[in-house]
Amino acid sequence: MVDRPGIDAAGMTQAEARRRLAQDGPNALPVSQPRSLLRLVGEVVAEPMFLLLVACGALYMVLGNRHEALMLLGFVFVVMGITFVQQRRTERSLEALRDLSSPLALVLRDGQTCKIAARELVRGDTVLLAEGDRVPADMELVHTTNLALDESLLTGESMPVQKQAGGELAVQAFSGTLVTQGSGQGRVVATGERSALGRIGQSLQGIASETTPTQRETNRVVKSVALVGVALATALALAHGLLRGDWLGGLLAGLTLAMAILPEELPVILALFLSLGAWRLSRQKVLAHSIPAVELLGATTVLCVDKTGTLTANRMAVRRLRSGSALYDRRHDGAAPLAEALHGVLEFAVLASHRRAYDPMEAAIIGAGAQLLAHTEHLHADWTLVEDYPLSPSMLAMSRVWRSPDLREYMIAAKGAPEAIVDLCHLPTAEREDIARQVSAMADEGLRVLGVASAVFAAPPLPGNQHDFDFVFLGLVGLEDPLRPDVPQAIAACHAAGIRVVMMTGDHPVTALAIARQAGLATNAPAMTGQELADLPDDAPRDRLDTTQVFCRVQPEQKLRLVQAFRARGDVVAMTGDGVNDAPSLKAAHIGVAMGARGTEVARQAADLVLLNDDFASIVTAVRYGRRVFANLRKAIVFVVGAHVPIVGLSLIPVLLGWPMLLMPVHVVFLQLIIDPACSVVFEAEPLEADSMAVPPRSADAHLFDRAVLARGLWQGGGLLALLLGVYAGVRALAHSDEVARAMVFTVLVLCNLELIYANRSWTLASWRRGAERNRYFGWISVATLLLLACVLGIEPVSRLFAFELPTPRMLVAAVGLALLALLWFEGVKWALGRNLAMSAGQGDGTEASG
Repeated sequence: MVDRPGIDAAGMTQAEARRRLAQDGPNALPVSQPRSLLRLVGEVVAEPMFLLLVACGALYMVLGNRHEALMLLGFVFVVMGITFVQQRRTERSLEALRDLSSPLALVLRDGQTCKIAARELVRGDTVLLAEGDRVPADMELVHTTNLALDESLLTGESMPVQKQAGGELAVQAFSGTLVTQGSGQGRVVATGERSALGRIGQSLQGIASETTPTQRETNRVVKSVALVGVALATALALAHGLLRGDWLGGLLAGLTLAMAILPEELPVILALFLSLGAWRLSRQKVLAHSIPAVELLGATTVLCVDKTGTLTANRMAVRRLRSGSALYDRRHDGAAPLAEALHGVLEFAVLASHRRAYDPMEAAIIGAGAQLLAHTEHLHADWTLVEDYPLSPSMLAMSRVWRSPDLREYMIAAKGAPEAIVDLCHLPTAEREDIARQVSAMADEGLRVLGVASAVFAAPPLPGNQHDFDFVFLGLVGLEDPLRPDVPQAIAACHAAGIRVVMMTGDHPVTALAIARQAGLATNAPAMTGQELADLPDDAPRDRLDTTQVFCRVQPEQKLRLVQAFRARGDVVAMTGDGVNDAPSLKAAHIGVAMGARGTEVARQAADLVLLNDDFASIVTAVRYGRRVFANLRKAIVFVVGAHVPIVGLSLIPVLLGWPMLLMPVHVVFLQLIIDPACSVVFEAEPLEADSMAVPPRSADAHLFDRAVLARGLWQGGGLLALLLGVYAGVRALAHSDEVARAMVFTVLVLCNLELIYANRSWTLASWRRGAERNRYFGWISVATLLLLACVLGIEPVSRLFAFELPTPRMLVAAVGLALLALLWFEGVKWALGRNLAMSAGQGDGTEASG
């Protein structure tokens, strides 16, 4: 052990540890406090839309329509339930940070080594580290033996970092990192939220979750229409009461108009589309933590990806073996038999590695040996390890001395930095230069290169220095963190869809550019390092974002800065990652996408979407579903507008003309609470458009309720209103019965609502030309609606509740004919407005281009 000022060889006393624990608190991150159920319910109910729904339900209750009131209020609780579940999930990211700490830590207390819970560590504790341990707190290292730490979760750097204590500068080990090699001893300098891991947790707290543009637009439209509806309904009720002296009738008329105008199905439709979209994505192994992110994916313009664990597999693999003129490359040769000339290279690379390897490079070498040297005499499970010469700052190579059961001599295997191995072998200048050229060529491809050598030593005693062995140079081993096989195709699909892909990594520029080339990213522009980014003024990164595709040697706060810079340009940003260092950027992006299988729990909880099988191609699937959601939402909005126009007109015009009320609250409830929510299932289930991924993303400021959508809905609904008013006037004149006329109008309206759904399922083809495309939900809903209509018309108690009198069979046949006439009107509007709507939607989501 190396003594250092401030370090007590006996460790801290238990009494002092208890005092500091009480003073500083446990070595754990603060658990995020989720909002209580009552608080969440209060926030949701305080929304104007929900207040109006509750008010309408209360009025129904006053009027004695208890069932209608309960149905209306039921939707309030459904949406509140969805909101509560989503909010609870998004509040778990800080809790997940605690799981990265080692549950136990080996410390010195009162002169004895003992294991304690990591949460009981305090500043000043002396901690002992060994291979496989996770560092339990931020520490200053005071003694190390061949110590290497995997810091990829914090820095993004894929290679373990060597830690050598004892110099003039303090060397730190950070909480959450993993000991891959060697051992060490350190003094705790920061615990809990004061550690590097804790500071990331604090940055997560400071990044607020946002609603999507579609949610904000829907809320704005709903509130505006609701206010207008309440004002008109109040005016109608007052006018009816003042002109006719029937205040109860005026209240009923005003309530009916309010219910007709009130777009309470819009938040229900939006929630249903998003939740069903999330469910469909889950079947594709994509979990949505934030359901609104499903829709926003369709507008993504920039996809920021981490290299380690996202583009790559986050595990080292032997890519290349070289010895003289013999060459093996895993990418080209695969599982082909290894050339005999390369057997010695891999054989002694395995012997120079620990049999129980924590270091990812050693694990890769052992795995390659088990595969490529299987059934040969070059694997030596029966050899005995005699001595180990570890890596050191002065000699970047390690040697292991073995004894064979049938040989008297010792066999020595060495591996390490190529220049160190060349130095051990005392090679001539020409051979050194040739090896250096080979190493340079492999490094330019992003490979981590090791040299391998062997020696024979006759008898003990062994020398004290590796240089005393007579080493023979065997060859080179090139290792890489391999690209995921699905990545190039997925990135090509993103480019075809107009989505820019940018890499952000903590790795070396050469490694980053090599992976970028393999993945299909443009590398014509130079990579930007984190230091270059840090030296730029705050407004300068935007100027470099247009050309730079690869950002390397970036720190977590620099990733966050890049995401925010893309957002400031107006881009819709999706960010992928798997490490703790990615969590702030995942949360700051519009859509955070985490790897589920190999990623950290912190990243998974901070993200909006989690790829459960780590399949990068699932991102493309998720974008396609996001575009589908937005396109089908537009179709549903057209139906909602088209269906509301006749309902509003039939609630208002008869009262203004002095006719008896055509529609009463029970009719509006039937139409809105049965047909409208059901229709959203039909539109949500419409299949993916064939070329939805062959057009650019929709504009960031594209509106769900744009002019083209509203024009189609108003024209279709206006024509239907004119038809229904004509039906009422004609039947009333012929049958001399308000009840028969009301029943006919209601029947035609219900049938036309079904045809309005049918016509708007496609915006480019006539509905009767889509025979090959089926939507089973439309069939089920049509049958259910017709059965309910038959019950309303044919069951006398229900018919009296609706103030109906059964029309004659001839009238019912005429109603079907009139509904077919309305279908022709819907198709005519679709044809006339199709070009403008196609341009509007096709530019944004690919809907119209598919035909």
